[in-house]
Amino acid sequence: MPPRPLPSRFSSLPGWLAVPGLLWMSVFFLVPLGLVFAISFASRGTYGGIVWEFTPSNYLDLLHPLYGKILGQSMWYATVTTALCFVLGFPLAYVIARSPVRWQPLLLLLVMLPFWTNFLVRTYAWMILLRHDGLINRFLMALGVVDAPLELLYTPAAVVIGLVYGYLPFMVLPLYVAVERLDPLLVEAAWDLYASRWAVLTHVILPLTKPGIVGGCILVFIPSIGSFITPDLLGGARSMMIGNLIQHEYLVVRDWPLGSAVSFVLMAVVMTAVVLYYRSASRTDGPLEGR
Repeated sequence: MPPRPLPSRFSSLPGWLAVPGLLWMSVFFLVPLGLVFAISFASRGTYGGIVWEFTPSNYLDLLHPLYGKILGQSMWYATVTTALCFVLGFPLAYVIARSPVRWQPLLLLLVMLPFWTNFLVRTYAWMILLRHDGLINRFLMALGVVDAPLELLYTPAAVVIGLVYGYLPFMVLPLYVAVERLDPLLVEAAWDLYASRWAVLTHVILPLTKPGIVGGCILVFIPSIGSFITPDLLGGARSMMIGNLIQHEYLVVRDWPLGSAVSFVLMAVVMTAVVLYYRSASRTDGPLEGR
């Protein structure tokens, strides 16, 4: 079904109305981005700082296996976080969207409630829960499940838990919008045609909610791969991600050119992943789409 054209009062709006937004993006996004790009080809001074001598060595240094390992580890954390957020967020979004209308605002408020607290404070709260003498270990020992405290903090599992907790609302909200727009009659028609639960899910619900799935995955994957607070506090030195590497190069080593190069490599990886994801999603349209 082709999209309906906009009313004439909207189509006749002058183009100069977009100038303030374009100016804001140019001054506060494109200009700083161009400056960081220029710094990535500069040299580091003896005591830090920037020496404006063109060199591609910053990008060549990133060919070291250590940087590839950190990038691969970041991709793994982001992918696992995105998958877990989808597995946990889709049923939650579906329940909220199919709840009575009077309860939906309250349920959405509970989903967004963590945003009212600073992200750093919430991460410190997880440290209290996961540490050696934390509440989780005390609870497990009180139930007799374990005899000695488990090593929960400063592990890859702790990093994944923190990332999923922090970015789960970014998955739930787009999925809620997509499920809320799903016509229940299509699901009922699938039941009337004796479709199994798995068939209804894979051939009706998931294809028709694909825009929300794609949006949620992108909103979770991008901040996850660049996260540095969660792996630093919950994972320790053994769980360094590319965000920690950028922070280390800027604030500790004071190698701004190398930190800028790492930032642009991260941006290129994220953009490539998003483009590939969009293309794969567009090739796997559901059977009901486009009809």
